[in-house]
Amino acid sequence: MSTFEIKTHRSGRIYNTPHFFILSKGLNSGKPMDQPCPNCFVITTAAEPTRESLYYLCLSLKIGKYFGYYLKGSVIPFICISDAKKVINAALQNNQEQKWSIKVEKLKKINAFEENLKEQLSAIKQ
Repeated sequence: MSTFEIKTHRSGRIYNTPHFFILSKGLNSGKPMDQPCPNCFVITTAAEPTRESLYYLCLSLKIGKYFGYYLKGSVIPFICISDAKKVINAALQNNQEQKWSIKVEKLKKINAFEENLKEQLSAIKQ
C-alpha cells in the first residue's frame, strides 16, 4: 500500500483526491465513514484502490478495538491524530499484501450482508 495523508476535517472543505473520514470523538473513534461529520479526520490517498484498502483496514481496526487503547478524556473520549496515524501505520506494517486483498473482499461481503439485514429489519418494522 502506498502512502496516505491524515488531517483534521474542516466543514465545507472539498477534497479532489480519493478520501474517507474517520470519527475522532466518542466511543466509536476510528470508525470509517463516507460522509463527514463535525468531529472527524480525513484520510486522502492517491488512488482509489488504496483508499478502499485503507477504509477496510480502519474498519477492521475499529471492530478489533485497536483505537480504544488510545482514547483520552473522561467525559467525551477522543483520539489524537498522531495516535490514529500510529495505529494505522502499525497495521500497515503488519499487513501481508496478498492476504489483505482476500480480507478486503470478505469485509465487503460482510458489509453488504449487514446493510441487507438493516433493510430487512426496516421493512419488517413498517
